[in-house]
Amino acid sequence: MAYNERQPLARGQLILMTIALSLATFMQVLDSTIANVAIPTIAGDLGASNTQGTWVITSFGVANAISIPLTGWLARRFGEVKLFIASTAAFALASWACGMSTNLTMLIFFRVIQGIVAGPLIPLSQSLLLNNYPPAKRSMAMSLWAMTVIVAPICGPILGGWISDNYHWGWIFFINVPIGVVVVLLAIKTLGQRDTPTRKQPIDVVGLVMLTLGIGCLQVMLDRGKELDWFSSTEIITLTVVAIVALLILIIWELTDEHPIIDLSLFKSRNFTIGCGSISLAYMLYFGTIVLLPQLLQEVFGYTATWAGLASAPVGILPVILSPIIGRFAPRIDMRYLVTFSFIMYAICFYWRAYTFEPGMSFADAAWPQFIQGFAVACFFMPLTTITLSGLPAERIAAASGLSNFIRTLGGSIGTSITTTLWTDREAIHHNQLTESINVYNPNAQQSYHQLESLGLSHQQASSYIAQQITNQGLIISANEIFWAAGGIFVVLLVVIWFAKPPFHSGGSGGGAH
Repeated sequence: MAYNERQPLARGQLILMTIALSLATFMQVLDSTIANVAIPTIAGDLGASNTQGTWVITSFGVANAISIPLTGWLARRFGEVKLFIASTAAFALASWACGMSTNLTMLIFFRVIQGIVAGPLIPLSQSLLLNNYPPAKRSMAMSLWAMTVIVAPICGPILGGWISDNYHWGWIFFINVPIGVVVVLLAIKTLGQRDTPTRKQPIDVVGLVMLTLGIGCLQVMLDRGKELDWFSSTEIITLTVVAIVALLILIIWELTDEHPIIDLSLFKSRNFTIGCGSISLAYMLYFGTIVLLPQLLQEVFGYTATWAGLASAPVGILPVILSPIIGRFAPRIDMRYLVTFSFIMYAICFYWRAYTFEPGMSFADAAWPQFIQGFAVACFFMPLTTITLSGLPAERIAAASGLSNFIRTLGGSIGTSITTTLWTDREAIHHNQLTESINVYNPNAQQSYHQLESLGLSHQQASSYIAQQITNQGLIISANEIFWAAGGIFVVLLVVIWFAKPPFHSGGSGGGAH
């Protein structure tokens, strides 16, 4: 019996499989953000600088970005279930090794291993869900799965900060071990006898080398660009040139090779191209602001890392409540309506922030747009993933999911780099403009000096205070400009998504996707 003709799992088995696949996704997404706030603690404990410590993040991101698009080839070669179980077990083992590391070199080495073996987890969790659920319940499956993708990036910084403040930083990695064991046991129980057909294919050595070189250089360039002042640095220029050349060779080679390691022919599907492009660009904006918001609250409004995380956390409340409801009724709804609602809510929330972020802003002012944005997030991942994979046969789902998740992940990295760079660059421009008005000819400026000096501050202390207020004002204005721009891009995406062609079914169902 062909894989896509097998009977779906029974109810109890479905529940256990869903728990296993969701936990694996949660573990992998959580690990991409949990270490961020703990870098100072890790670096200090291992006798390294904060700059050296950031390689704990970069090494995982580079290795993960390279391995994600290999999922399709690996799944065809070894089987989706075997690959998923092996990746989960290796991830748990690498996590344990990270926590046991006694120096930075050792930690970075095991973070690279962790990133490599983590690559297939998200694409395979999508593929295995879709191919083992009854067609009528696949929307529900994707909604439940999407909750983990939404909640994990929010939990990461909060949990990472709490662990590093109260326990040894190694527990940031140790917590993956029991989760990994549970996932492996549940996956063996529910999917052990349901692996996909395998076939031996020659290794695309040229494609693998170009992929590793191109994506590796691109990811390092994005991670270190801001620190090295971008293209004023020879290192960044070199990385960019190598990345562009390697990726161009990769694209040309993969389009002509008989057994490509990345299946670029997927872009012949209209729905894959539109869905993949939309989810990647939207995620770039969403993830960029996930990074920007806590920094803004800490630098300008004096929030601690924990309170900044709590102000960001409300975005996960509504998706947890709404995702099962949306999943239940989604088969009766044109996915484009759900995505349209999502993009409208994203635009509204970005414009809302641009109006309300100002000095003296309360915690509620920061948290409410995050809460309402939960409506957008709830109608985001599942519909766009369904559109992306619609019309593809079951045997191509793993490759399509791998390529889509790779581009989405890369979009998140690009979004982070662009957002943080624009934020500081625009702040410098606004700082210079605002500073020009602080002179002896400006009565408002002189009045501010008199008021501060009447409170007991020296002229130098008053100048320092005013300079800090100008910096804060510049950071707020530049953040608001980013919010305005993001809202505008979501308005444009509203038009793009309507070029997708129904019906929107995945996991082997037919549909005019070309």
